[in-house]
Parts: sequence; structure tokens; C-alpha cells
Amino acid sequence: MQQAAPTMGLQTQIINATTIGEINAAFATMARERPDALFIAPDSLFTSRRVQLVTLAASDRIPAIYPTRDPVEVGGLISYGPDVAEMFRLIGVYCGRILNGAKPADLPVLQSTKFELVINLTTAKALGLTIPAGLISIADEVIE
Repeated sequence: MQQAAPTMGLQTQIINATTIGEINAAFATMARERPDALFIAPDSLFTSRRVQLVTLAASDRIPAIYPTRDPVEVGGLISYGPDVAEMFRLIGVYCGRILNGAKPADLPVLQSTKFELVINLTTAKALGLTIPAGLISIADEVIE
């Protein structure tokens, strides 16, 4: 993302947050600097604090994209990332192979192959954004 942004005339800024207080401080910084958009990286802290992140992004009117669908279900704008249910299904298959005698070292490394795009049109409207019809047409789910 950092390498691609300049080729599109965009600037990026990384803000690290490892505690609830640092999340609040990061959003205070963003409220002053007014970024055009926000990407929330995949992280267990951010997953557990999804309501906080969505609430802060909404109160500061910052369009944000998330790595999983959970924040979009509670009011986030857009998510694009691995289908978590499919990931867990594959984990079950993998475990089944081990329980049936396969050696873990002999099994291939698995990567997500199914990704999903979820868009919350209610949030887009609240932010004054129009989501292009082409993007809506390829979304796996649209929340209205």
C-alpha cells in the first residue's frame, strides 16, 4: 500500500495503536488531520474493539475499510478480506486429516482462497458518499 500510493498521487500515514487508549489518541490525531480515508489493519485488538473503531470513525466522519465483515455489520463502511466462515471450515478439514493419521509436516500450507466484500450503504449515506454501482454489483453483501 505504501509503495502503490505515490503512483496514484496519494499519501499514506501509518498510525500504530496497541491499546484502547492509543486507539483513542490515534483518532484524536485523525480528527485534527482529517484524512480522506482509513484502512484498519487485521489485528486481534482491532477485532475486539470493532464497535469502538466504528463509533470513532463515524463520529469523525472518516470513511474506513476493515479486514473483516464484523465492523461493517455494526456500522462500518466497507470490508474486504478472507471469508472467516470458510477459513474455519478449512481448519476443520485440516484437523480431520490430522485426526485420520496425516502428519502435519506432510500437509500443505493453506491460504484463504475465498474473499468477501461487504458494503454498508446506510453508513455510506450518513457519510455523504455514493458507492459506485459497479462496486455494489460485485459485493458479496450490501447492508441497507
